[in-house]
Amino acid sequence: MALYLLYESSSGYALFNAHGLDEIGQDTEAVRSSITDLNRFGKVVKLAAFNPFASALDALNQCNAVSEVEFGLDLLSFDCFVGLMTEELRSFLELNLPKVKEGKKAKFSLGVAEPKIGSHIYETTKIPCQSNEFVLELIRGVRLHFDRFIKDLKPSDLEKAQLGLAHSYSRAKVKFNVNRVDNMVIQAIFLLDTLDKDINSFSMRVREWYSWHFPELVKIVNDNYLYAKVTKYIENKSELSEDKIPGLTEILGDEDKAKEIVEAAKASMAICLRVMDLSEYRRKLYDYLVSKMNDIAPNLASLIGEVVGARLISHAGSLTNLAKCPSSTLQILGAEKALFRALKTRGNTPKYGLIFHSSFIGRASARNKGRMARYLANKCSIASRIDCFSELNTTVFGEKLREQVEERLDFYDKGVAPRKNLDVMKAAMESAQNQDGEMDIDDETADVASTKSKKKKSKAEVSADETMTNGLANGDASEDPKKDKKKKKEKRKLAEEQAEAPESMDEDTHVNAEVGTAKKKKKSSNAVDGEDAEPVTEGKKKKKKSKGKGEE
Repeated sequence: MALYLLYESSSGYALFNAHGLDEIGQDTEAVRSSITDLNRFGKVVKLAAFNPFASALDALNQCNAVSEVEFGLDLLSFDCFVGLMTEELRSFLELNLPKVKEGKKAKFSLGVAEPKIGSHIYETTKIPCQSNEFVLELIRGVRLHFDRFIKDLKPSDLEKAQLGLAHSYSRAKVKFNVNRVDNMVIQAIFLLDTLDKDINSFSMRVREWYSWHFPELVKIVNDNYLYAKVTKYIENKSELSEDKIPGLTEILGDEDKAKEIVEAAKASMAICLRVMDLSEYRRKLYDYLVSKMNDIAPNLASLIGEVVGARLISHAGSLTNLAKCPSSTLQILGAEKALFRALKTRGNTPKYGLIFHSSFIGRASARNKGRMARYLANKCSIASRIDCFSELNTTVFGEKLREQVEERLDFYDKGVAPRKNLDVMKAAMESAQNQDGEMDIDDETADVASTKSKKKKSKAEVSADETMTNGLANGDASEDPKKDKKKKKEKRKLAEEQAEAPESMDEDTHVNAEVGTAKKKKKSSNAVDGEDAEPVTEGKKKKKKSKGKGEE
């Protein structure tokens, strides 16, 4: 029975005819050993047909169709196909394969790499397909020598086609959007978790393997990163000497430990460098995540932290989806399994999900963790909506919301009453508007300040002149506290004398009309300094008596 091979490359569909299999035999090992030799393999497998893709977009569509998952129409059987046969592929196969007469068995079979797509081809075109180790080895040989089978196809052209198709396919799969970069945050947090697992597993492997050579080092150095750097620096403990103590001190930061290592022994492995590189890459990725979170969700990041905020965005699917979630959903986001298990068994529902990793939940007491989770979810929901729908890129709201959460913690622990939410939000709005308007006002205030300072100087000079003239008109207006006391005593004496010899009201009104507020101060000061003055007449004394009565 003739055997045809279907090979999907980045340049197009290719159909190969495998003949003369009796010379090699149906042995997988024999085929595996023969595919590396092109002269021997080329006698068995020959190109039958080749259909190149029309464009890069056509190649992407064909690749998506081949890799797409589709479920069968029979829902009870749950048939699943890991690929769809396009019209282009169907016409290519029907045109280049022998015709199968109705009611007769085909005298050939089609070898494919994926058995699911083979079953789909058989159901659609009744072309018999097979996929086994023997066919996979033959397709591997075709992939190895593909550029030799196609004329005028250079290896560099094939590599460019593979690279372009890979980039296009990857962008389509991750749904890359240049306008919204929250997908980068989702991918970054996934990669961060994967790197943590890889670093831990690699570090444990380093410790396990290197301990066979230098078991004492595990007890001396506890940190995984420092352990990898030390093993890389030591390499072979037999070559370790006191000359390497300064280098070990620079790595560990402790000379005593360096001497202890020299006394114990030395060593390293190639995987240590991998651990160091992954740790360094993990640090850079974390910095990238922090910067992206400050750009996308600054208020959520300042409220609950960059890592927990990124986990919430990743679990919700996007920042918009997180903003649409109510606070009750956000509270148990990440604990769906526990929630449905509790609903099924009628047990207690979970109180928190991903927000449990926040420091606020850990700081709350056991009886207040549920309340704190509910309050924190409320504030996270507000922060995510501000970040998603607000045009201002500021962290003012996140900082104010964080202050509210801190006050709520104090309220649960110490009973201190927190501020009202309305007052806090008003203060946040004012500070956000001031922060946004500072950049616009800075240039204007510089010019206005200079003009205002000139006006103030001129006003100050005018006011100084006025005070000088008033001072000259009123005399010594300033009085000491001692003079005030003397003035009060004098008023009392005048009141007593007035009771004996009252004066007429006409004379009083005449005196009060002539003397203003400034002259009152002058007369009081003259009364105090009366020791040096000449003796006054009786008329003047009477006037003073009437004045004292009017002042009282």
